[in-house]
Amino acid sequence: MSMEHKEIVIETISLTKKYKDFWGRDKVKAVDDLNIQVHKGQVFGLLGPNGSGKTTTIKMLLGLLYPTQGRARIFGMDPMNVNVKSRIGYLPEETRLYQFLNSWETLDFYGRIFNLNRAERSRRAEALVDMVGLGTAATRPVGQYSKGMARRIGLAQSLINDPDLLILDEPTSGLDPLGTRQIKDLLLELKKRGKTIVLCSHLLADVEDVCDQVAIMYGGKLLCAGQIEELLAQQDLTQIQTENLGEKELGQLKDYLEKNLGTKVISVGSPRDRLEQFFLRMIKRAEKEMFTHGALTGGKVSEFLRSSTLDDSGQALLEKLSAREETPIEKSSKPIKPESKSQPEKRVLDSLIAQADESGKSAVPPHHEEQNTPPRSTPSEQVDRQLLDNLLDKSDDHDTRRNGRGG
Repeated sequence: MSMEHKEIVIETISLTKKYKDFWGRDKVKAVDDLNIQVHKGQVFGLLGPNGSGKTTTIKMLLGLLYPTQGRARIFGMDPMNVNVKSRIGYLPEETRLYQFLNSWETLDFYGRIFNLNRAERSRRAEALVDMVGLGTAATRPVGQYSKGMARRIGLAQSLINDPDLLILDEPTSGLDPLGTRQIKDLLLELKKRGKTIVLCSHLLADVEDVCDQVAIMYGGKLLCAGQIEELLAQQDLTQIQTENLGEKELGQLKDYLEKNLGTKVISVGSPRDRLEQFFLRMIKRAEKEMFTHGALTGGKVSEFLRSSTLDDSGQALLEKLSAREETPIEKSSKPIKPESKSQPEKRVLDSLIAQADESGKSAVPPHHEEQNTPPRSTPSEQVDRQLLDNLLDKSDDHDTRRNGRGG
């Protein structure tokens, strides 16, 4: 059956979404006059850099946002229709699940939302947990899952209602290569069973492996859309595949091809470009011709991050600062001795000794004075910390006795 005669599952007609500021003025046109069609049984890739309008488009398809202009139709109905929502499975970009529920409990919860009976919920939960490879971790809380494991259970919850339309936002994000391959095989299997899938992903190799048709958005606008084979074909080149040939035959083929060499030509066509190269080429062209509120292609590394090279002014500044830091040490003819730092401690010590002598004569008997009063000789330049502590304690004792006698 040709694509024109297949059922249209998703259709947008001049779909536009404008975000307004506090005063109600148009601030960002996130989606601008978008017209796409997705047919039943297709795997449709919705591509674009960050801020190109993909997420806003998905939210309008899910009935989470009202379009400013135009309209969207899912199964020929308005996305706000509850009957439409029951036929959709959705995996958001960020997996947000109840952290204390395990896999079975999580799937049981979502099954209740779709009014599945207990027996059916249990049967589907067990099958889906095994399908996404979480059978050995089914009893663990999902809050303990890695990002890849969380994506797996997120994909399982999007399938709990056996949806006719599956919308997946970065389904392979965080998955290991084996898990990525399993997810892609699963999508191809779902396609065989008549499911329609809309896939948003920045992993273009994954999109190329599973998608039939792609649409590339930039700045809210649709750059191009079509069959992936047609978009990636290089029309200005021709590729010929033949049976295995030796060097002699290859030389003859270069000269006369089939005229002088009766080698069977298996296929003749246009060699394909890689989707990643095609995507980047389209985006770079759009950056020159169009405006976007989204992310742009990265530029050069900022100059302040280049530690290996400095301009003349920067080098001069560093040398000047280094000279200022070295000046006190260079001008000093002698190294700084520890006693220079202990001069304030020495003055405090002498003052305490003098106060202890005066108070001791009036408050303490002679035999106590002999025991407690330290010699009046000048202490050494390097004051012993223990001696200082003892003298401070003794001076406190003298003050206490003096205060007691005066009272």
